[in-house]
Amino acid sequence: MAKTKANGIEIEYETFGRKGDPALLLIMGLGAQLTLWPESLCEGLASQGFFVVRYDNRDVGLSTDFDTWGLPDLMGSFAKLMKGEKVDAPYLLGDMAADATGLLDALDIDRAHIVGASMGGMIAQVIAATYPQRTRSLVSIMSTSGRMGLPMGKPEAVAMLSALPEGPAREQLVAHGIKLRKVIGSPGYPTDPATMRTLVERNIDRRYYPPGAARQYLAIMVSGPRVDLLKTVKVPTLVLHGDDDPLLPVECGRDVASLVPGAKIETFPGWGHDVPEQMVPKLVGSISGFCKAA
Repeated sequence: MAKTKANGIEIEYETFGRKGDPALLLIMGLGAQLTLWPESLCEGLASQGFFVVRYDNRDVGLSTDFDTWGLPDLMGSFAKLMKGEKVDAPYLLGDMAADATGLLDALDIDRAHIVGASMGGMIAQVIAATYPQRTRSLVSIMSTSGRMGLPMGKPEAVAMLSALPEGPAREQLVAHGIKLRKVIGSPGYPTDPATMRTLVERNIDRRYYPPGAARQYLAIMVSGPRVDLLKTVKVPTLVLHGDDDPLLPVECGRDVASLVPGAKIETFPGWGHDVPEQMVPKLVGSISGFCKAA
């Protein structure tokens, strides 16, 4: 892995494949480090002829954090937004999109296939709409337009976004992480306990940083829906979503596809809100096939 300066911050990133191949940028979701993109997925896409880049968003992992801004009052901010009042945030999704294009600049990449999952899908949508000259294609995975009135996730899954570990000890953090993975995971593609524990421990040891996730959540809230923005997307677009996503129901993915002119959508039974190893071959096939044709 390496670090570079982009858009005024430092971004931790890793690449797979040959620099001369078409670039494919992977953007992860809320509070999720680059390691949540399985290496098998990155290597699989690289083997299909792409120069794959995965990175830590701002305020997560080893990229620049915004700790000086403090911990946001999410409930209070939501109440203000519902009343039409202004809410201050250290950054918006647009700033995170600018981070991504800044990373492309730092890596001397003119255009890339932009692939984002969950919040990363939201960032990818913003990039495709506002930086079309940098975007070869858009792949929005398990994401949403943010449109008001879309179905909510299961209560237990939504609750895990703000749930806290029982305590600060490492084993308590691991137990909490495992519970989260189980609640949002794929019922049709369960991860075995040992593999799940290894993944959770690896990410906690790399960096456990809940305040960053809270500020990212605030950025999503304050940035607002992308309904009108998605209607302006001109690049080839593919939406991938699980039929059994407990956090962002499949209707959210269908809404994104309905808003982007000419977008294609693939849904998968048994897939939740994670990237299980059993799904990797399907995802490699869908993403690489679409991007090569774009």
